[in-house]
Amino acid sequence: MNFDECMNYIGSYSRLGKKVTDLSRAAELMERVGNPQNDLKFVHIAGTNGKGSTLEYIANALIISGYKTGEFTSPYVTHFTDRIRINSAEIDEKSLGEICEFVSERAAEREYSQFEITMAIAMLWYKREKCDVVVLEAGIGGLLDSTNVIPSPLLSVITSVSLDHTSILGNTVEEIAVQKAGIIKKKSITVLSMDNEKSVTNIIRRTAGKKGSFFVQPLSCNLKYLSSDSDGVRFIYKKKEYKTAMAGSFQMYNAVTAIESCWYLRTVWGFKISDENIKKSISNARVKARAQYIDGNPPVIVDGGHNPSGITAFSQLILSERYQGRKIYTVMGMSGTKDYHQCVIQITAVSDMIFFVDDFTENCVSAKILADIAGEYIPAEACTLTEALEKSKRLARENNGIVVVCGSLYLASSYLNKNTGNNITNN
Repeated sequence: MNFDECMNYIGSYSRLGKKVTDLSRAAELMERVGNPQNDLKFVHIAGTNGKGSTLEYIANALIISGYKTGEFTSPYVTHFTDRIRINSAEIDEKSLGEICEFVSERAAEREYSQFEITMAIAMLWYKREKCDVVVLEAGIGGLLDSTNVIPSPLLSVITSVSLDHTSILGNTVEEIAVQKAGIIKKKSITVLSMDNEKSVTNIIRRTAGKKGSFFVQPLSCNLKYLSSDSDGVRFIYKKKEYKTAMAGSFQMYNAVTAIESCWYLRTVWGFKISDENIKKSISNARVKARAQYIDGNPPVIVDGGHNPSGITAFSQLILSERYQGRKIYTVMGMSGTKDYHQCVIQITAVSDMIFFVDDFTENCVSAKILADIAGEYIPAEACTLTEALEKSKRLARENNGIVVVCGSLYLASSYLNKNTGNNITNN
């Protein structure tokens, strides 16, 4: 298959497939393609926010330390192949075509999801390329996520847990935590981010105990915040100083989760990851569409955060010293599956004007509905994405302002695909 044929084949399946109540469908697909996941080692990551950053910190440390490291992220940011990588290099079109054809010849006439087909392709590539380890991000939830067909991982890493995908995962943080805890397995070490509610911690700890998994959660008494600026966050953890390349104080928690994960990969599983390489990874790891700063006239900040906790973290960054005194003109769009009402109210607190859009992907919330919510607080307008960008950039140029694009990873992807360049950094 060539690349277009691969995309057509994958696109012939629905985005989510039929609702699942167990992992039998994903397990059957993997069996049909030879169960490549059973010949790989994994670090499995679930959570509501922070998965992508934490994955990048851990994978980067492994790569720097000389390990052939697979990286599987969800969803892709700007193009399909950016979600399937080895040592940061995306799957090549030749390999994609060969493996996609192999999968198509073996997949049953069943209603698999695009995600399941994509995961099968990725696992076959990681096995073919003889990866030492794969850092694997769960899609939605954990318990019933198709990535959970893997054998017991080296680490089960759970980042910040909050409300998201409530129609699928549950209406409370506790119900969602149960789903995230589903990735915990026997003989695996469970690492939980410290920025979680006590009820979440109790659920994860209890699940780990039942599964016979050693539970680890970094202690806040070992963490000291130093500063946060345009170049990242400085902090001390267990008497060692670190600095992230990604901005936002919340990155400190993602980094600490990754630091603990790397320490256990070293001390329990024998990976030769030095303290220096961990520090180096924290200092240079970046993720697209996570508070991504694009220099220009005007500057643009792109963020894919799409739930209240993600928008809160991003809003705190906008309120930081770097952006004080500058007008903020926001372009925002949201999926109907998200708590858009709360997210809109939160972003109004840091914006001077918002342009709402609903033409960047399917299932968007009506721009007019969003504008009506925000209009109770600040000037707001519903328009097309092209109009929103033109108006926001013009106002930002006239008033020494900054344009913010946020509310959906699909919106961030749409913007980045049309505005890529070498001047993009995660600041």
